[in-house]
Amino acid sequence: MPVSPYLPLSSQFFFNIGFYMVVPFLAIFLREDMLLPGSVVGLVLGLRTFSQQGLFIFGGALSDWLGPRRLILLGCVVRIAGFVMLGMGGHIGVILAGACLTGLGGALFSPAITSILAKVGEISEGQGKRSRAQWFALLSVWGELGAVTGPMIAAMLTDIGFSAMAYTGAGLFVVAFIVLYFWLPRGDMPIMPRAKPDWSAILGDKLFLAFVLAQSAQLFAHNQLYLALPVEITRVGGTERDLAPMFMIASVMIITLQMPLAKLGRRLGAHICIPVGYGLVALAFGSVAIFAPMPVLPAPWNLLPPALMVALLSLGAMIARPFVSDMVPGFAGGRPTGVYFGALASAGGLSVLLGNIAIGPLLDKAVTPSPEAATPWIVLAAVPLVSALAMMVITGKLRERQPEAVAHAAA
Repeated sequence: MPVSPYLPLSSQFFFNIGFYMVVPFLAIFLREDMLLPGSVVGLVLGLRTFSQQGLFIFGGALSDWLGPRRLILLGCVVRIAGFVMLGMGGHIGVILAGACLTGLGGALFSPAITSILAKVGEISEGQGKRSRAQWFALLSVWGELGAVTGPMIAAMLTDIGFSAMAYTGAGLFVVAFIVLYFWLPRGDMPIMPRAKPDWSAILGDKLFLAFVLAQSAQLFAHNQLYLALPVEITRVGGTERDLAPMFMIASVMIITLQMPLAKLGRRLGAHICIPVGYGLVALAFGSVAIFAPMPVLPAPWNLLPPALMVALLSLGAMIARPFVSDMVPGFAGGRPTGVYFGALASAGGLSVLLGNIAIGPLLDKAVTPSPEAATPWIVLAAVPLVSALAMMVITGKLRERQPEAVAHAAA
């Protein structure tokens, strides 16, 4: 049966509702309810991200080999178990196990969803309809619609507690599993024949490995919405109730601006959009570094620094992300793309794990205004700035090696 591109889009929507009901509030729960230091909070969040992003390569390989249906359904079951354990709480071991299971569930279903969209987007573009990069941009829009809804539901559960958020998220994934069980095509999808991954082609492509490394640094930077943003909100005198509006700023921007920016970016090309996007992410952290040593502004202006950080991070991601995803099939060269998307995310997961462990203790200095409070933000700004410079070289070399691989972004 034909596979509609709206299948991965709607799946992303519901999965993001569940994710954003729980994970953005985990750091605050660990800091304020469990009274854990920044180094431990960074470790837990880093392991959660690594268990998702870091294992994407295996989820992608299994999706290519076993088919996306099995991986999507199994991922739902694993994430349900993770959210239930987070809801149980009470002990750092249970929280850590739940956080890792939550990530593992995403590692199973996300590469399958992305590879389905890459293939149906390629067919759409071949028919003269919406381009593959534009479908990836639309994936961001649907995902952010879920990201708007998730914190709104969580805000209604704040007074009940973090456990209520986690159990509600688990219930949502139970519903998603039931719906997808009947909706996902059974058997092999004709447009996506199963195949074992060609590891030698992946590991032997030095340009792809450089691309993966540059993007992994950017994924670490974007993950600071969950680790560094709550610290800045604390510095300016905010509470966990101020976190949901910050994510809504990002969501509203993506919902309203993602498609127009993707249309504009199609004329500019990946070689321009990706470095510019990463540069804006660096500027996001740099702006907080300016405010960090200063006295806190009076309300409501006290929330200006975190809001500016979120806006610039979101704008940078909107400009760069669709073209990063669109370049991956060019590296795959006609081979199944699940493992390629998985490798990209796995490197990002490792960078988040190592980066969070390193930046966690530095962020403890950013909780109160002081000259030292700017240090972690300067370090964070340097990461996407280096990635931007690297991507300028990488996109240029890919254009020379496979002009058709980036023609989608330059047409």
